[in-house]
Amino acid sequence: MVLPGHYHHMLTLAFGLMGNIVSFAVFLSPMPTFYKVYKKKSTEGFQSIPYVVGLFSAMLWIYYALLKGNCMLLITINSVGIVIQTFYLCVFVIYAPGKARMECLKLITLFIIVGFGLIVLLTQFLTKGVKRWTIVGWICLIFSLCVFVAPLGVVRQVIRTKSVAYMPILLSVALTISAVMWFFYGLLLGDFNIAIPNTLGFTFGVIQIILYFVYKNKKPVIDEKITEFKEKMSEMDEPKVPKGKDQNTVDMV
Repeated sequence: MVLPGHYHHMLTLAFGLMGNIVSFAVFLSPMPTFYKVYKKKSTEGFQSIPYVVGLFSAMLWIYYALLKGNCMLLITINSVGIVIQTFYLCVFVIYAPGKARMECLKLITLFIIVGFGLIVLLTQFLTKGVKRWTIVGWICLIFSLCVFVAPLGVVRQVIRTKSVAYMPILLSVALTISAVMWFFYGLLLGDFNIAIPNTLGFTFGVIQIILYFVYKNKKPVIDEKITEFKEKMSEMDEPKVPKGKDQNTVDMV
């Protein structure tokens, strides 16, 4: 079924606007996490890679939209994304312990300075016209998948510890809804660089949500081990009264 031009345009615009709204919620969803970081003055077990990759992806999508043209909805939401992701990374760097801070700074250097810088330089000097935005589009596609996959790094930790303490469930739900909106926007726009990664984004989001509900009421493995250790220590500390000595005392009286 082919929609008339007017309705096709309106539907594309509608999904694009909804995609902007939901993506804005995606960018705001880690706010409770970073409020917790601010209150505790520590990043604890939280990782910086989802926010570094998210910043890198937003920069790439803006570059792609500027090259291709007629992609204002991509420019608006990713501009907002750059501001918010930069804020998250600043908070992370401030409150992260030394090792985590250095790893975060290395990732920023690798992705933002070296990676994005090389992409812009190579595509500007070695390609031109349609070929340029086509290549950048493929790069965006790959790194959009990285944005969806990045939170899955927490999945291993969840399965190993049986704890969802460090799983960003709000981010997972928001990404899943966002993936649906952007899939239809890309499909209607005929831009498969937008549509394809969002099919996997939806799949990965559903996996994370299922995993959250499986483990949310589980007792963490670490807590169980600590409890067992404390019980053993308590047993060792209990005073043991020799029976023989008590009997002799009675006999002497």
